[in-house]
Amino acid sequence: MKRIFILLLVLMFAGTWLGQKMIQDSGYTLLAYGQTTIEMSLWVFMVMAVVLFFALHWGLNLLSRSLKSGAKLRLWSGSRKSRIAHNKTLKGLIALSEGNWWKAQRLLTLSADNADLPLINYLAAARAAQEQGEDDVCDELLQKARASAPEAEIAIGIFQAETQLSRGQLEPCLATLLNLRKRSPKHSYVLKLLREAYIQLEDWQALKTLIPELRKQKALKPEKLTQTEQLCFQKLLEHSIALPEGTAIEDKRKALGETWHNMPSQLTSDDVLARHYTTLLVGIGAEAKAEPVLKGLIKSHWDDELVNLYGRIEGDNLKKQLDTARSWLKDYPLNPDLLLTLGRLSQRNEHWGKAITYFEQSLELSPRAETLSELARLLNNLGETDKMRALMERHLGVIGGGLPALPLPQKGTRLASPTA
Repeated sequence: MKRIFILLLVLMFAGTWLGQKMIQDSGYTLLAYGQTTIEMSLWVFMVMAVVLFFALHWGLNLLSRSLKSGAKLRLWSGSRKSRIAHNKTLKGLIALSEGNWWKAQRLLTLSADNADLPLINYLAAARAAQEQGEDDVCDELLQKARASAPEAEIAIGIFQAETQLSRGQLEPCLATLLNLRKRSPKHSYVLKLLREAYIQLEDWQALKTLIPELRKQKALKPEKLTQTEQLCFQKLLEHSIALPEGTAIEDKRKALGETWHNMPSQLTSDDVLARHYTTLLVGIGAEAKAEPVLKGLIKSHWDDELVNLYGRIEGDNLKKQLDTARSWLKDYPLNPDLLLTLGRLSQRNEHWGKAITYFEQSLELSPRAETLSELARLLNNLGETDKMRALMERHLGVIGGGLPALPLPQKGTRLASPTA
């Protein structure tokens, strides 16, 4: 309050002093431009100058405010569009997660141009189109995604490869993945997709080359990588004997053996691959070569199926093969598969009595049609028809397992003669 009072006093004294000066001497001002002159008192000129200054200042402020208002209007308009796009994007993503593909595609596509991250909108809309089977629309949206974010080529390429893989477009998918691998050689997911493409294309040689990189980049879990290796080399073994019809057994055996020995050393001791290799040897008639491999497998890891197979093949030395199987009897005296194998190997060595004994022991432990058939065939050829009939009657349930319950005649009932 004191300051205002002092300011008023100063203004009063200044006004009084200025009024006296204006009365004492009005002054003179002359403005001339060309042939035009303007005359006025100094005080009038000063008042006009002050008025002009304030008018100019007010005009500039008004112009500045109008420009700021336009910018604010544009900013508000852009912000409003952004908010609308944000809401539509959110609704579109929710619809996508709910499986409402048409709604998701529509909302995400409409909001893409004003979205903060249009790449997300286009990729999500492309997925929705793909789920609806609209392949052309999906491809178009992927092109828009590329245009909106050229730096995201890896992400877009991966999505494209996934869609091509799901459509069964294997060759284009392979081309896309190989291009991605050039751009990012160590990308684990690209390598994983490449593995899937090679499997579907049945390009086992290419998969064989890819496996070391899959292991190095840890693109697969260890168990999945093991399964991939097993599948790859199983197929390579099979392809090695897919030779023209009429090819000699020895040539097939050599081709199979070469493929087997060219495999990584740790894989030749893999139970699954060794079993497959043995099965293929037996399948082409190279049983003598399969016998030592099969024997080694059984020694390292007991398996009833392999033991059964061991009795079905004929090695180079039948006596030695029988002795090998007998040595296993110490650890597995009540194993029906081993007893069946011993019966077969005894039969190969023409030890008929021992073969019958082993077959009977196996049949008592596990009544199976396979064992019953072997024993019945042997008894029949030995002329033991009565014993064979008794055996068949005793184990009729093994032969007729799974038959429906039907009424049966009493034993001794004779068939009535057919009437005309």
